[in-house]
Amino acid sequence: MSGEGLTRRRGAGASPALGSASEFAPAPAVPSASGQSQSKRLSAVPPMAGATAGAGSSAIEGRSKVAYDPRDLEDGNEAKAMPRLTLMEEVLLLGLKDKAGYLSFWNDNISYALRGCILIELALRRRIAMVRDPSRRRLALADRLIEVIDDRQTGETILDEALKMIKSSEKYGAGAWVDLMSGETWNVMKIGYQLKQVRERLAKGLVDKGVLRTEKRNFLLFDMATHPIADMNAKDDVLRRCLALLTARTAAVPPQALHKEEVRYRHMRAVVLVCAAYASSVLENALQRLSYDAREAAFVRCDEILAEFATWPFGQGTSDTAGPVAIGGGSRRREGGSGVGRESVQELVREVRKEMASGAQAQAGAGGGQEDQEELCFEVVATVLEIFGRMDSLL
Repeated sequence: MSGEGLTRRRGAGASPALGSASEFAPAPAVPSASGQSQSKRLSAVPPMAGATAGAGSSAIEGRSKVAYDPRDLEDGNEAKAMPRLTLMEEVLLLGLKDKAGYLSFWNDNISYALRGCILIELALRRRIAMVRDPSRRRLALADRLIEVIDDRQTGETILDEALKMIKSSEKYGAGAWVDLMSGETWNVMKIGYQLKQVRERLAKGLVDKGVLRTEKRNFLLFDMATHPIADMNAKDDVLRRCLALLTARTAAVPPQALHKEEVRYRHMRAVVLVCAAYASSVLENALQRLSYDAREAAFVRCDEILAEFATWPFGQGTSDTAGPVAIGGGSRRREGGSGVGRESVQELVREVRKEMASGAQAQAGAGGGQEDQEELCFEVVATVLEIFGRMDSLL
């Protein structure tokens, strides 16, 4: 009986590599009650698809087919053009204490600013843009409606959650979305739009990327999870780019202030990093090693950068005025910067415009017919920076 069972399993086609032909020869016909032999019944069973000698040998030698997700191939080029850390993670890194692993308890700005960084990151990844409506120019930047132009997932949990929420709801402006995701609303019907535990989820994402590690610290009556720095190179890279951009002594943008060459929108990402860190009240951590005068000069340059990029089109801010407009328009106003500082800001504007033009040409070359879609994405970035510029008066 064992021989018959073995013949039944191997009858479709045996591989010579597994044994001699005699081992798998069909057993002698055994008359059954119906007068038909067992061999006839086996021969009547059709062979399985692909059950050939070659298929059997290929499976043994490791050449079998492997399942894959086609979206992984589609997003391969985009993944190469994206930095390792998102804008939100870089801002969070600047605010975290290296060894203690937690943010300052007195920082009220970072939670609100991180929601704005989510919109910036989605815009730089070409997921959201302003609604294409010529009449929108009559509205303030924060009131212009935004929409989803590409609903593909980004691979970042928080970004995908925000993208899904924006797509499934009615259209709002960037200012309304930052308020809703922060929970800053009196409408109880819209409280579900709030993104909860953003800082903790970002920290856990950095743990998965090997940048942070998780520890537990005792704070008097309770234990709290903290996330000290595990990879100082990642934070040093963020600090270096901020310092290089804000302390450059030449009009040209230093290469140390930018991501690697394959990263898309290198200059725009350098701008939004320092502006978001400034609005989150964590830029001071990057400038601690500077002298008092150098630190004040760096803040002045950041004011100028924010003023130039918080308008649309870029570069229509305060280039020809006496001084920059500081965040909140009050307590942070500083004296005007030097000539080199203004020239470096204007050079930043020119480089960002070049990135916009090259991106629009790439879109046109791809046959999408959406040459101005690039400008609509950058308009979202300018809107969020304009919100950052008046955060003190909002909070």
